[in-house]
Amino acid sequence: MVVLNRIYTRTGDRGDTRLASGDRVPKHSLRVAAYGTVDELNAVLGLARLTAEGEIDVALGRIQNDLFDLGADLATPDIENDATAKYPRLRIAAAQVERLEREIDVMNEGLQPLRSFILPGGTPLAAHLHLARTVCRRAERGVVALAVEETVNPEAVRYLNRLSDWFFVAARVANDNGNGDVLWVPGANR
Repeated sequence: MVVLNRIYTRTGDRGDTRLASGDRVPKHSLRVAAYGTVDELNAVLGLARLTAEGEIDVALGRIQNDLFDLGADLATPDIENDATAKYPRLRIAAAQVERLEREIDVMNEGLQPLRSFILPGGTPLAAHLHLARTVCRRAERGVVALAVEETVNPEAVRYLNRLSDWFFVAARVANDNGNGDVLWVPGANR
């Protein structure tokens, strides 16, 4: 359990921060940037949930919790030594990716195939979900960049890749099951 007695500690005033492993790294490190973008994505979902209802709201709540799991995963390097760690390390699991895939399949069943690209917009919820999709893609790019330099849980990359697809399909559902999608018309304003 996390206990926060004080919010400010002054330990980052020189531009570095402490990872979950206890190691100190610059705040501009790829690792900190990656989990910072995941945190930003979580905040975007907080906005999306202001207009979400029913199953989508419940699913977004699950995803917000998963994103905290992902942040903990990314803030804990040294994945090679997970088995010998003093305490179990929280890592994104294949089951979380598989749950997203099942949910995408269920949402997609009621949608017509796309005949054009979709412009972000439509209902307020769909617009927020499209914003979440783009922030999720940025988080994914950050985690992939980190994985070039350091070892990263491969399920973390898979999770973010699948999550952006989840947001796309959920945005279509939020747009009256695709009937309210705003379609791109190539060259319309020439």
